[in-house]
Amino acid sequence: MHKVFGMICLGCDKNRVDGERLLGEVRRRGCPITDDPAEAQVLIVNTCAFLNAARKEAIEAVISSNSLRGGKLEKIVVSGCLPEKFIAELYPALTEGDVFLGVSDATQLFPALERAYAGERVNAVGFGQEGAERVITTPPHLKYLKIADGCSNHCTYCLIPSIRGTYRSYPMEQLLAEAKGLGETQELVLVAQDTTRYGEDTGKNLFVRLLKKISELDNICHIRLLYCYPEVVTDELIRELRDNPKLVKYLDIPLQHSEDRILKLMGRRGSRAQYLALLAKLRREVPGIALRTTFIAGFPTETEEEYEALKAFLREARFENCGFFAYSREEGTPAARLKGQVHHATKERRVRGLYAVQEQLSAQRLCGFVGRTVRVLCDGIDYERSCFVGHTYFQAYDADGKVFFTAPKAETGKYYDVLVERTDEADLYGQGTEAK
Repeated sequence: MHKVFGMICLGCDKNRVDGERLLGEVRRRGCPITDDPAEAQVLIVNTCAFLNAARKEAIEAVISSNSLRGGKLEKIVVSGCLPEKFIAELYPALTEGDVFLGVSDATQLFPALERAYAGERVNAVGFGQEGAERVITTPPHLKYLKIADGCSNHCTYCLIPSIRGTYRSYPMEQLLAEAKGLGETQELVLVAQDTTRYGEDTGKNLFVRLLKKISELDNICHIRLLYCYPEVVTDELIRELRDNPKLVKYLDIPLQHSEDRILKLMGRRGSRAQYLALLAKLRREVPGIALRTTFIAGFPTETEEEYEALKAFLREARFENCGFFAYSREEGTPAARLKGQVHHATKERRVRGLYAVQEQLSAQRLCGFVGRTVRVLCDGIDYERSCFVGHTYFQAYDADGKVFFTAPKAETGKYYDVLVERTDEADLYGQGTEAK
């Protein structure tokens, strides 16, 4: 086969890495890759299935892609979480798909396609392996490293364990070789469903040891940590964040709620008091650290009083960045069986209310940067705004706000000192000069 391949990748950055491994198989076979789905002869739709809204988006993407068959498109490959979890329903119903692959089936891509071109409709879910090679789809200066797959936390609202299985740490030697093979990298972002539990499935937590080992690699300039569960943010990890100059002073800590009763129903292992104590310790021990989190609104039985308490928690905790989601009732999870499900309109209202609080807090905080200079990693050009765009240490790529700046010239992957002239609730705007 020597077809032109394209990809539509949906969902999280962990899913992005899976998609990059599929493209790695394409490159290994010597096939060209296009960024334009309309130019692809084989189009891979790499799907998410975490929430009902994600499943709907994935199915719509496949159906929409099918309209390209009047042009160059010959085959559609549906990969990722959606087939992994729902292949029994998907395979007979989603007739637009020619090949179905699970989350770890990259090595089955070409054998399955050969069968599809011979006239079969192929379900190859669970018959392959991840694949070793990746095609990086982020800007070349910023790359993701997935250090584990699956999850063993079993939060009562979450499908991840039933989609990706129990927590499995990748061998440290494999990760170090992969990180070294990524080449010059200004920012390496470590991801997993729970990065902080790295190694626990083998008998001992090895997360800090992994951080030290990656930090020794000359090609890795900075390391950003995402998805660090609060109960595993240890004193050892906090010291490493404080003392290791390669670690970005930023931590993503998914809390999901603030109120003890709801946290217990969610199967979470923390309390409001413990969360506030952890945040205070992080800010005391790691001066200037930026903290990000996510919350779920409208969990079953959540009262108006608990929702208001969550808003009060936001004002007290003062996170640099937050994401909010309406609770999604997922069949097969313990939370789906709870009485007291919250009406969807109420959930959406509560999400909007939480965003309003956080936007006000963020706008107030960012206003303090006007007239100050911030160090910015240039991510490229924003053609709509006719300026350069990048992110600071307190902004994770594709998750938080951005910095838009003008400069006589700027190169992707280089640092610039940007004098902030104005801000809004998420972004900063200013003029940049190359950092010295």
